[in-house]
Amino acid sequence: MRTFPDDLVRAQREWSATYRQLADRPGRTELRRRLYRLSVQTFFHPCWQRRRPSPAAWWELREPGRTARDASERLHR
Repeated sequence: MRTFPDDLVRAQREWSATYRQLADRPGRTELRRRLYRLSVQTFFHPCWQRRRPSPAAWWELREPGRTARDASERLHR
């Protein structure tokens, strides 16, 4: 498994959380803007300067966010 810079992982986690919030409350301009800014931040991160990320790399980047969300959902059941 790859290791990613902390700021990239944090941006991806925030992106996932914002996406879920927007799904719950569609049409919220501030959430759409935040999602757009986070998308730019993750897609154009310096980590990807040498080579664009493969689909597998995106999947691995999202894994820590999924793991944290799954653990949080288990606690709230």
